[in-house]
Amino acid sequence: MVTDLSDNPAAPMATAIHIRDLCFAYHTKPALHDVTLDIPTRQITAFIGPSGCGKSTLLRCFNRINDRIPGAHLTAGSIHIHGIEINRPDIDLQELRRRVGMVFQKYNPFKKSIYENVVFSPRLGGIRKRAALDELAETALRSAALWDEVKDRLHTSALALSGGQQQRLCIARAIANQPDILLMDEPCAALDPTATLKIEELLHQLKKHYTIVIVTHNMAQATRCADLTAFMYLGKLIESGPTLQIFTTPNNPQTLAYISGSFG
Repeated sequence: MVTDLSDNPAAPMATAIHIRDLCFAYHTKPALHDVTLDIPTRQITAFIGPSGCGKSTLLRCFNRINDRIPGAHLTAGSIHIHGIEINRPDIDLQELRRRVGMVFQKYNPFKKSIYENVVFSPRLGGIRKRAALDELAETALRSAALWDEVKDRLHTSALALSGGQQQRLCIARAIANQPDILLMDEPCAALDPTATLKIEELLHQLKKHYTIVIVTHNMAQATRCADLTAFMYLGKLIESGPTLQIFTTPNNPQTLAYISGSFG
């Protein structure tokens, strides 16, 4: 029997993602070393650290997108999401990726209308009734703070939207799958300051309903958005804790050196 995450629905648990002694490699090159971390439910957790430190690799482990990369493989450790080990051979990957949505650095709407972008995955999942799809689309677009801007042009091309609007559309597309967790890999890297501010404001609204994990090179963004911050270096988790503590009184000298600009 294929394990379906919906067999163990998200209960009000303190920890959404439970990572223990995680090691990961690309072919024979280690990328993550003995990462242990608990990611709290319905809070924003930020991964910070210099380029190539393993932030995005770790993020992609949570919905097993790394499986699509030839030679990428888990070498040790475990990841439990709402109590289920997601690296079990019988895991339902389609269900995992529905429950753990992802928004990428470069906004990537489909070459379809705004409406069709949002309902694409629910329709693939078997929802056919137009009324249900309409309701899903409106709910997702409202959740992504985009509805008022696009409600009169739902059937026009998504590619006509501004960059910030396209990124919020990608967030709406992820929300339409009704996930428990949202992963965001540098979601503001390609956006101007105004669009970035809108995304950051949106994150504070979304965490009322979703567990959010964000990778960011922008330490100011982490201080503005994140409840918990984890600093990574050379594939290792150096330190994690409440964001204010990490940025004001870190325990590890490597963390202090990074946030003070001594390297990175």
